Amino acid sequence: MSDLVIEVDMRLQQLYLWEPFPDGDMLIRQYPVSTAASGAGEQNGSYRTPRGRHRIAEKIGAGAPLCAAFKSREPTGEIWTPELDAANPGRDWILTRILWLEGLEAGKNQGGTVDTRNRYIYIHGTNEEHKLGTPASHGCIRMKNADVAELFDLVKVGTVVRISA
Repeated sequence: MSDLVIEVDMRLQQLYLWEPFPDGDMLIRQYPVSTAASGAGEQNGSYRTPRGRHRIAEKIGAGAPLCAAFKSREPTGEIWTPELDAANPGRDWILTRILWLEGLEAGKNQGGTVDTRNRYIYIHGTNEEHKLGTPASHGCIRMKNADVAELFDLVKVGTVVRISA
């Protein structure tokens, strides 16, 4: 299989996984996502989803159970439940898997105050699966837990991720 490419369409709130071929790309998977409630933007502290060309810099959480919680990219030992959620009001849950993104465009999403990796922008699972298809995140790209686990197994470090608004 050739190198796959991830495309995130913020307008449609969809993530597409493509396999490129010389005579045209083939769609492998399509998933609903939730990008930033505040829209598109690259500035540090903006709580917006960065646009442009990125790559997966790190894959975190291989083998973790669905809904396993992460904090600072480390498993907490918690498995998300509605009861755990109620006990932690306002917590931005990062669940199941983390695909940590790194910008590839100097000055746009790489370096300085627009650095995607330094902003800790991920593709990850969420407890708010009912909000997928609408912008609701703090900048990351949220997915269903089963979907992010599947995507995690299909892609590798270095996979290109294109994000458009």
